Amino acid sequence: MNVSKAYFIILLLIISFAVSCNQSSNKKLPVYNPSDFNPELVHISLQNKSKNHTVADFELINQNGERITQNHYKDKVYVVDFFFTSCPTICPIMTNNMAKLQKKFLKNDEVMFLSLSVTPNIDSIPVLKKYAIEKGVVDSKWNITTGDKKHIYELARKSYFAVVEQGDGGLQDFIHTPNFVLVDKKRQIRGIYNGTNDNEIERLVNDLEILTN
Repeated sequence: MNVSKAYFIILLLIISFAVSCNQSSNKKLPVYNPSDFNPELVHISLQNKSKNHTVADFELINQNGERITQNHYKDKVYVVDFFFTSCPTICPIMTNNMAKLQKKFLKNDEVMFLSLSVTPNIDSIPVLKKYAIEKGVVDSKWNITTGDKKHIYELARKSYFAVVEQGDGGLQDFIHTPNFVLVDKKRQIRGIYNGTNDNEIERLVNDLEILTN
């Protein structure tokens, strides 16, 4: 192979790489509205809504006993999950994956994380604090929260569309979901991922980078 041909091949490779990177950076994520989801995930009152869905205001208490609202996530891209500290099955995997995401985006001030307990009567502030320390939670990045059960369950069903089961948030109501939900700075849902699946976590990392670049 002569020198000029080698240079030509190298140039083609460089151009191909640049085009690929540009296409990746320009990728657009969908905005999800209730009508875009499996109807089983959406409360019956919202199933026909096809535009302008945003997650509702919330009021929760974090691992430090602090009141957490949407104001703490203003102008942030964030990932939400629903868990409970005594869960022996999917929750440890989900929390470990959330910790990996926290580490990946630790220096990115645009990215935060939010975990809501589905057993808030059991997951008191001291329990959450112990759990947060054990899992390496960085307080400024990740709120592990408890609060009013009806409020949390309504958020899961009417804001984040994280669970299939219908219910009223009462004493016998219980939700258990592996879903991670990606929310943008406009409080719009931009993706749902299986928080126990490595390939899905990789997809979430890519989507977070798209939203913050």
